[in-house]
Amino acid sequence: MAKIKAVKAREILDSRGNPTVETKVVLDNNQDIKASVPAGESIGKYEAVELRDEDPKRYNGMGVLKAVANVNQIIAPQLIGKDPTQQKTLDDLIIKLDGSKEKRKLGANAILSVSQGVCEAGALATGIPIYQYVNRMFFGSAQKTPILMPVPTFNLINGGKHGAGNLEFQEFHIIPASGRAYHQSLEMAEEIYHSVEKVLIRHGAIHSVGDEGGFAPNLFTNMDALEVIVEAIKESGHEFKRDVFLGLDVAASHFYKGGKYSIRDRTQPVDAQELAQFYQQLVKAYPLLILEDPFYEDDWSGWISLTAQLEKT
Repeated sequence: MAKIKAVKAREILDSRGNPTVETKVVLDNNQDIKASVPAGESIGKYEAVELRDEDPKRYNGMGVLKAVANVNQIIAPQLIGKDPTQQKTLDDLIIKLDGSKEKRKLGANAILSVSQGVCEAGALATGIPIYQYVNRMFFGSAQKTPILMPVPTFNLINGGKHGAGNLEFQEFHIIPASGRAYHQSLEMAEEIYHSVEKVLIRHGAIHSVGDEGGFAPNLFTNMDALEVIVEAIKESGHEFKRDVFLGLDVAASHFYKGGKYSIRDRTQPVDAQELAQFYQQLVKAYPLLILEDPFYEDDWSGWISLTAQLEKT
């Protein structure tokens, strides 16, 4: 089995133009892979901590040279000569090197880039595609269940921190019916995406693109965005609730302040119970297959209440 010959990180730019970490893992047969780390715009306080340089003279403090140095100087020497297929052993080793609860010492961006790199190097050493390799890690080589492509989710309208101050809800998704082949789902999503643009133009709404490639229109309410997508689905020749469904990534912490939630669908800020009632209306009207982060992360009563109510629907 191949061994790890070298691990080398560097600073690159992500899709938003911000620095992130890319790590190259080289095997002793000179095969190599590169793994780069994504960074979310909407970050919860319990998430693992990205290590940023906080040097205002470079990239507005967003540089990752410290994280890169942690890979090259601390993590890499510990991995040389190790078997890349021993994913859990190497992950545990890196976590122990960090020693902090939230990965703040070495940086979650440093740790993740190496972990992902090791995983892809393991697949390379084994000679099988990464999806098969990950499946084998979790289920073993005796797994008999067919490996299926996950149902894709497409982000068509952006709000919150991904938009332009236009809507409170962060992502408005479409989810194709699970019986479709991936290429059919992709084709349908592309048709609906362009149909959304046509609907926005017809209604005189802004149709510029947001932070994650979806449109960032100047609509009156968040529900209007769902209506635009439903209209676009119909005009694209597909059937809503049969061919395709809707979902939301709300990222509610973005519009939570002082115990209340401020959304343009309501004239006054609302509490968790009132917001839960609004979500119920949306689930009933559309219905939603995904409802992600509907409350502020510490609003436990809101989470409990909504979960109990939706279980009855």
